Amino acid sequence: MGAAASRRRALRSEAMSSVAAKVRAARAFGEYLSQSHPENRNGADDVPIRTWFPKENLFSFQTATTTMQAISNFRKHLRMVGSRRVKAQTFAERRERSFSRSWSDPTPMKADTSHDSRDSSDLQSSHCTLDEACEDLDWDTEKGLEAMACNTEGFLPPKVMLISSKVPKAEYIPTIIRRDDPSIIPILYDHEHATFEDILEEIEKKLNIYHKGAKIWKMLIFCQGGPGHLYLLKNKVATFAKVEKEEDMIHFWKRLSRLMSKVNPEPNVIHIMGCYILGNPNGEKLFQNLRTLMTPYKVTFESPLELSAQGKQMIETYFDFRLYRLWKSRQHSKLLDFDDVL
Repeated sequence: MGAAASRRRALRSEAMSSVAAKVRAARAFGEYLSQSHPENRNGADDVPIRTWFPKENLFSFQTATTTMQAISNFRKHLRMVGSRRVKAQTFAERRERSFSRSWSDPTPMKADTSHDSRDSSDLQSSHCTLDEACEDLDWDTEKGLEAMACNTEGFLPPKVMLISSKVPKAEYIPTIIRRDDPSIIPILYDHEHATFEDILEEIEKKLNIYHKGAKIWKMLIFCQGGPGHLYLLKNKVATFAKVEKEEDMIHFWKRLSRLMSKVNPEPNVIHIMGCYILGNPNGEKLFQNLRTLMTPYKVTFESPLELSAQGKQMIETYFDFRLYRLWKSRQHSKLLDFDDVL
């Protein structure tokens, strides 16, 4: 019995010495970080904090009776380090604000901001009015310039086709468009490496080549996607929530709206092909959010099923229907190259 008791005492002392060694190592690491990275000690306002690593009396190692309890307490404290730093900074800032008051008047003073707020609100309202007036002026000016550009004999409103390389056999799509309609402008972009800026610049470039000053009346976006979502670029999926939050996607749709026609008596149309967006209610939410983003330009979104009458009409707007059906039948085939068919 005596040997067993002495053995247990030896194991316990060895375990506690191991935990103490871990504590010393952690404290040494904390002191090293505190010395080599002073930004870890001070907040954004350079309010001094004793140290971000806690003193030993903040632990409960003295109350630990077993190795597992000591390690558990140590891990619990490590999870709280970030929150303790925030609390310490908040308290230091609050203390600094309290000491910055006049010693003659210990009561907190509330600044009189009624005049400032009224002046700022008047300035903001006048600023908004000025912006709206400038936008109205720009709108009328751009509309007049577009009308002058389109008022030429034989002008056909452009139809832009935006084709993602992610679509199987996308490289053949420009060869199956309607050959009797010179207003169709196919643009094939690299799904993996292109950016929204690249796409917008290419659209502007092709529009100016087609007819300087012309804007889009109809547009086809041919890409992959599914019910309620649209794969425009790699790692860029358009959903009804993301088009409200992601800045680059918001910027893309707003800039695209400025390339839409202002003189079209009917709403400009953006067709979606390659996927069926309206397969669930989120698809309609996505279209609604895109319409809101593109306001004040009048734009409607359509994504009909290809086998429907509306889908056939959409296909015939851009494609030679016979060649499109032929391409569609060979789209996923590996046995026969589409070049041989053409």
